[in-house]
Amino acid sequence: MAAGLILVIGRTGQVAQALAHIGGPDVICLGRPDVDLKVGASLEQVLDRHVPMAVINAGGFTLVDKAESEPDEARALNVDGPRALARACSARGIPLIHLSTDCVFDGENTRPYRPDDVTAPICTYGQTKLDGELAVAGEFDRHLIVRVSWIFSRFGHNFVRTMLSLADTRDRVSVVSDQVGCPTHALALASALLDMANQIADPDFDAWGTYHLAGHGETDRASLAREIFAVSAESGGPVAAVDDVLTSAYPTAARRPLNARLDMTRTKDVFGVTLPAWQEGLAEAVPVLIQEIVRA
Repeated sequence: MAAGLILVIGRTGQVAQALAHIGGPDVICLGRPDVDLKVGASLEQVLDRHVPMAVINAGGFTLVDKAESEPDEARALNVDGPRALARACSARGIPLIHLSTDCVFDGENTRPYRPDDVTAPICTYGQTKLDGELAVAGEFDRHLIVRVSWIFSRFGHNFVRTMLSLADTRDRVSVVSDQVGCPTHALALASALLDMANQIADPDFDAWGTYHLAGHGETDRASLAREIFAVSAESGGPVAAVDDVLTSAYPTAARRPLNARLDMTRTKDVFGVTLPAWQEGLAEAVPVLIQEIVRA
């Protein structure tokens, strides 16, 4: 195997872009047309071409609401594709990190979710991600399922970009106040994933299974919006007043867990990995996004 080479499936998503940004020459991020989760042969070909020491699957169908109207596409990318990737990795003995989501839970727990807690998705996206976890685990024992949550960054579409864009055109925004989670800066997440990928490449590694990885600290979405605007104000960016609303009064196509908090204890114990406070990520991402929004 090529020493140190990590192959990332995915190129345009937040995590894939973050991995490419910090990974250097030892990280290769590939998406369509070079590789396609819907085309099993392309997965085999890219593994044979690059012979990585580990694979991170950062691809998939991530549009939570759109999954309700496009369940077949979501299943193809979140279940069938990961199954084919795990099978291809298994045949070549290449360890796999597969990213999943807090949406595999129903959000009714009163504490942060541990990796071994009972899953109960309440939306199509969550169900396809859970089925994808099971598909990966069924094909290959040398895998990590890494559930992530509330990702934001300077890259792609995310809650922080949306809030800043709204504030650029209006004085007030309504944001749900009863959804609680652990915001996760994609760059910090990417750094931790690369650390974990290097660790699982060790032939003696044997702590395979499911892990949680999210930013340190928790908040609700309305409070997160206020913090975004506070950071934006310090950089001379757009701000808006935030009106709290309940999820029940703000219906979306897909239901989301009210409690999306993830317990990272096992990840810290096994890998020695923790992520910084989510506020640190905002301080990095918001000024960059402001410049993009102003230029637009």
